[in-house]
Amino acid sequence: MQTLTLANIYELQGLKEEALEIYKEIIKKDPNNSEAKIAIRRLSGMHKKFLWVNAQMKDFFIKMNTDAEFKEFERWLLKRWN
Repeated sequence: MQTLTLANIYELQGLKEEALEIYKEIIKKDPNNSEAKIAIRRLSGMHKKFLWVNAQMKDFFIKMNTDAEFKEFERWLLKRWN
């Protein structure tokens, strides 16, 4: 199942092309999905000023192992993608 969450996780793992494909599939099913549109623009290089955030959060995502860290990551995702 292709979801925004899965695409976000792929993106954080550095799997840009895989994430982009999911966002495109989401747009095909829901052309008004603003979150997917923003993500496509971001991954297409229109928002390069945020690239360092992905590397930083990817490292955090890989290393997190406590409930507090999972909550922090969830808050970051919600803030970043809204």
